[in-house]
Amino acid sequence: MEKLWVNQYPQGVPADIDLNRITSVADFLLEACQEFASKTAYISMGKSITYQQLNDQSRIFAQHLQSIGVRKGDRVALMMPNVLQYPITLFGTLRAGAVVVNCNPLYTPRELEHQLADSGATVIVILENFAHTLEQVIGKTQVRHVIVTPLGEMLGAKGHIVNFVVRKIKKLVPAWNLPQAISLNQALASGNGKPFTKPQLTPDDVAFLQYTGGTTGISKGAILTHRNICANVLQAEAWIKPVVRRGEEFIITALPLYHIFALTANCLTFLRIGAQNLLIANPRDIPNFVKEWAKYPVTVFTAVNTLFNALLNNPDFLKLNFSTMRVTLGGGMAVQRPVAERWRSVTGCALSQAYGLTETSPAATINPLIDIPFSGSIGLPISSTEVSIRDDQGTALPLGEVGEICIRGPQVTPGYWGRPDETAKIFFPDGFLKTGDMGYIDPQGYVFLVDRKKDMILVSGFNVYPNEVEEVVAMHPAVREVAAIGVADEQTGEAVKLFVAASDPSLTKEAIIEHCKEYLTNYKVPKQIEFRPELPKTNVGKILRRALRDG
Repeated sequence: MEKLWVNQYPQGVPADIDLNRITSVADFLLEACQEFASKTAYISMGKSITYQQLNDQSRIFAQHLQSIGVRKGDRVALMMPNVLQYPITLFGTLRAGAVVVNCNPLYTPRELEHQLADSGATVIVILENFAHTLEQVIGKTQVRHVIVTPLGEMLGAKGHIVNFVVRKIKKLVPAWNLPQAISLNQALASGNGKPFTKPQLTPDDVAFLQYTGGTTGISKGAILTHRNICANVLQAEAWIKPVVRRGEEFIITALPLYHIFALTANCLTFLRIGAQNLLIANPRDIPNFVKEWAKYPVTVFTAVNTLFNALLNNPDFLKLNFSTMRVTLGGGMAVQRPVAERWRSVTGCALSQAYGLTETSPAATINPLIDIPFSGSIGLPISSTEVSIRDDQGTALPLGEVGEICIRGPQVTPGYWGRPDETAKIFFPDGFLKTGDMGYIDPQGYVFLVDRKKDMILVSGFNVYPNEVEEVVAMHPAVREVAAIGVADEQTGEAVKLFVAASDPSLTKEAIIEHCKEYLTNYKVPKQIEFRPELPKTNVGKILRRALRDG
C-alpha cells in the first residue's frame, strides 16, 4: 500500500528515520548523560538524581555485574516499581552488555518462576517487598546472584524513615530469607573502583526480553534488540520534536517502567531529550499521586484510559494548575471519547492517542501531538513504519474495510525467546507482524482500532466489537468503568454482557439499556448487566475482559 499517511505528518516529521544512527541503547544513554549532565534526570519521593549521577551510578553497577561474572548476553531480571533503583540498574545492566528481563513486582510465585526459568536469568534485582516471592522459587531457576533493595535505599537520610514506615507501620514487607542476597548499596560499593570493559554491542544484540501478559496460553518473552528499541526511540523522538523542547520538559511516569509503554516512551525517549522524570511508585494511590503532581510544573503526561478516568474523578486533581501542560498521550488500551473530551476540558491539553504492542517496542501509530479534536483514531503509522489491513489469508483489504492490523518496521521484534513455533505464527511471509487487533485505515491514512480479534462478539452472525459498546456506555454520567464481553445465548449464539462500576449507586440496569438503545443498533444492546464495585485490571490498568469471562 502507498504510504498515504505521510501526507498527514506534522511539519518537520520525516517519512523515514536514519537507521544509520542506531548503535545501542547504552550509547543512547551516554549521549544524553553527557549532553544534560547537570540537569535533573529522575525524581522519586522527593529525592532527585542528575544525568551525571545516573551516568556514574549505572557505570558502577555495570562494573559490579562484570566483577561477578556477568558477560554480554547474560540475562539480568529487574523486579521493582517506579523507584530510583530502576533506571540505575536498568542502564547499568545494558552498559554491561547484559539483557534486561523486566518482571512485574506483583507476580505470583508461579509466574515469577516461569519467567526466570524461561529467560535463564542469573541475576535479579528485586524490591524488598517482593523478596518473599523470589524465596519460594529461586531454587527452580538459574538465579545465582540476588540484590534485594529496600524501598528507601536511594533516598539518603530520608530513606531510613521510609523503610521504617514500610516495614514496621504499614507492614508491607513479608518475612524473607535469601542468604546470598546483598543490597544495592553493597553492590555499588563492590563495583566502585572495579575495572569496566565496554562490551562490543551491535544493533542486532538483544537488549530486552519483554514478556507478554500471557492472556492466551503461556507468557512468552518478546525479543527486543538494540535496533528495535533504538529505532522506536528515534521514531518517537522525531514525532515529538515539533512540540517539545530539549532539556526543558517535565514528564510524570505513573505507568510502570517494567511495562513496554512507559519503558520506551517515558524512560528512554524523554531521557534522550533531557527531560526531568517524576517517578510514581504507586499510581493506584490517586490522592498521593495528585499531591505529588501538585509540586511540579508538569508538561507531559502519559497514561491509559482507566488512569485518566481515575484522575478526572478525583476532586483535588480538578483543582491543579495545568498551565504548563503541553502533551498528553494515551495508549495501552483504547481511549474512550468521553474521557478524552473531559480531559481536554479540565486540563486544556488535548489527549492524543497512540497504539503499539510489546512486539513493536511498542509505538507503531501516533496521532499528531497538536490541539485537534479527538477522532477516535489511533493515529498515523510513524516514520519508517508500514501498516497493512489484512484478512486471515494475508490479503490486503481496501481502505475503510475492517481486518487485522499488520505492522512492518525496524521496531518489530524478530520473535519470541526460545519459541520458533510461536514466532512463526505471528508473521506473514513478507515480514508483516500479525497484531491480533482488528481495525481499518481511512482515506487520509489514519488507523482506527476496532477491537481485539479474540474479543469480537458474534450476535446472530453480526460482528459486535466490545470497544464500541463500552464507549457508548461510558458516555452515561453515572458510569465510572465498563467492560463488555460475549456470553452464550440460545437465540443469537452470543449476546453482549456488561460489567459496570457505577459512580452513582442509584444507576439501574434499565437506565443503561435505554441509554444504549439511543446510540446502538438492537443486536449491539447488552442483554445482561452486572454491577461490580471495581473491575479487574492488569498491572498497567487495562480492564481484564478475560478475568470477567472466566468468572
